[in-house]
Amino acid sequence: MNFELSEDHKVLTDSLKDFVDNEIKPIAMEIDENHEIPMSLITQMSELGFMGTYIPEEYGGAGMDYFSYILTVEEVSKACASSGVLIAAHTSLCCGPILTYGTEEQKKKFLPALARGEKIGCFLQTEPNAGSDVVNIDTKYVEKDDCYVITGSKIFITNGAYKGTGIVIATKDKSLGHKGLSAFIVDLSTPGVEVLKNEVKMGIRGSYTTAFGLDGVVVPKENLLANEGDGFKIAMETLNAGRISVGAQALGIAEGAFERSVDYTQERKQFGKPLAAFQAVSMKLAEMKVRIEQSKMLIYRAAWLKENHKPYIMESAMAKLSASETATFVTKDAIQVHGGYGFICEYEVERMYRDAKITEIYEGTSEIQRVIIGKMLIK
Repeated sequence: MNFELSEDHKVLTDSLKDFVDNEIKPIAMEIDENHEIPMSLITQMSELGFMGTYIPEEYGGAGMDYFSYILTVEEVSKACASSGVLIAAHTSLCCGPILTYGTEEQKKKFLPALARGEKIGCFLQTEPNAGSDVVNIDTKYVEKDDCYVITGSKIFITNGAYKGTGIVIATKDKSLGHKGLSAFIVDLSTPGVEVLKNEVKMGIRGSYTTAFGLDGVVVPKENLLANEGDGFKIAMETLNAGRISVGAQALGIAEGAFERSVDYTQERKQFGKPLAAFQAVSMKLAEMKVRIEQSKMLIYRAAWLKENHKPYIMESAMAKLSASETATFVTKDAIQVHGGYGFICEYEVERMYRDAKITEIYEGTSEIQRVIIGKMLIK
């Protein structure tokens, strides 16, 4: 059992930290205030391989391993959770299913543009009446001679407003339950795809969260992912993997808030000594650190299991559950140790607190993670 990063991963982490410190951290507040990630930053991240970390080089990717991807999301999220989730949703929810279930022709057609960041990927599953209850999806598809036609609506779609490449989950016949669901690769610039709104949110405000209308969207038959009826399986596997990346995002948020708290409590003086010298403060820092390290071990273990093609469903649920609740706990206490300054935007921990909460909700709420874990414990 080895708890050390490999030399390659150490080099990657160092280069990520340099980029994040120089290019992302200085504009993180601006991203939050403007509700937008600059395209110039997305271009930079794409050129460095952030958008195609574990996509093989033959499909235009960086050809790194899955763990390198998780480290990338973690490091970026320390400074800007919006940028972290841009990478995570693009990679886990769009590139991932194409890489896992796509034909060779589909991989060659769609992955290079995604890996280069020319197209931003997303996953169109959630609907007004179907969140965790995937089987309740209403978006319907019908088969024509040479295509499928999709009609319905989707909400809460991360990265949706870029109108890049989407994986759309739709049903052929709702009475068939999960057996009626299929997955399609859809060019979101196709006629009939309409952006209805971009949500104004409490946190991750630089990340687009989009509602779509799909009105008779024509999809070529060769864009069916795997086989008809495989949509539920694809959705579940995609979400299982996505939970690891959301956990990495949450871990990064927690680490970013913790690092700022350590620095602040050593610089800020009260009653003639640094705040960190007071036991009440140092105990808060200690609790933050313990929770962060616990979550990190769970995230890294789940990533290792996926990388090595071992079962990881329960482990990804545990990792996501732990890291998301750690992010909320740590950012809340980060505000507390900053005192009044923690409530001021300039000190950033209030933004991290707002960003943290969503990690307990998307990709399966904390309650759903507990249900998954509980079911897998009972044989």
